[in-house]
Amino acid sequence: MPSARLSVVVTRRLPDVVENRMRDLFDVTLRETDAPMTREELVEAMKTADVLVPTITDKIDAGLVGQAGENLKLIANYGAGVDHIDVHTARQRGILVSNTPGVLTDDTADMTMALILSVTRRIPEGLAVMQSESWAGWSPTALLGGRIAGRRLGILGMGRIGQAVARRAAVFGMQIHYHNRHRLREEIEQDLGATYWESLDQMVARMDVISVNCPHTPSTFHLMNARRLKLMKPEAVIVNTSRGEVIDENALTRMLRSGEISGAGLDVYEQENTANPRLRELKNVVLLPHMGSATMEGRVEMGEKVLLNIKTFDDGHRPPDQVVPSML
Repeated sequence: MPSARLSVVVTRRLPDVVENRMRDLFDVTLRETDAPMTREELVEAMKTADVLVPTITDKIDAGLVGQAGENLKLIANYGAGVDHIDVHTARQRGILVSNTPGVLTDDTADMTMALILSVTRRIPEGLAVMQSESWAGWSPTALLGGRIAGRRLGILGMGRIGQAVARRAAVFGMQIHYHNRHRLREEIEQDLGATYWESLDQMVARMDVISVNCPHTPSTFHLMNARRLKLMKPEAVIVNTSRGEVIDENALTRMLRSGEISGAGLDVYEQENTANPRLRELKNVVLLPHMGSATMEGRVEMGEKVLLNIKTFDDGHRPPDQVVPSML
């Protein structure tokens, strides 16, 4: 007799190809709408499922984990970041946590470069002129931006995505600098043409562009706080495609409004689904709705990672992308 199929609950709509494969492999409950689950719905899902497939919009805190049913043995996150999941409490309850690392590296690095160019070359302002039909023709002094070739790029977090950003930026002629929890091996630094800064303060004070590419952890919360933002050169810009909590958004907003920082490109925010309303008023800020991973290829590959993690677990083995507290 074949064993009973795993009961899997998915909290958001996923690409059709991923959902169809879920149906083939598991006893899956899919989300009929793309609205996030309420807390009550999450509690019910965790009480009944063998496997929960959440996304970054689902806050799986200690209170929720404490209400999980005895059958819940795996939280297979659809996404690389797991700061929305209490991994420590899950581990104490005997619940494994997995994620989907690596598949969004190129997509997020592409978006980082898009934001750098959008801010420095004032692309949204140009779009607004064309959409308002107010363009009076070419002018030698209209919408003057800045050339990025030769500028110093300071990358905060030199993991997969940070390194991918470095490779792209080098092609544009930017000088690559970085700060990381651990220094890269010498051969990697040489390959990237990257200069390591042990002191984040010293790096920030000397860069033309800061790119935030580190994860959100307790140690990186407001890593770019008001004091550190004030170290930036007035003509410098900052972009963030990582996690909004790494930057003190209120302090950044004040400094952008006062001209202490030249510009910013943000794809993520401290409050996941909204940006500081005052940021929307500023012409020197480019705001995107968390689009860094928004390619069909990337989202399907995320789903394939989730499927592999669940299937490997179902076969009695450790999921290949298991997250443990020591990794955080």
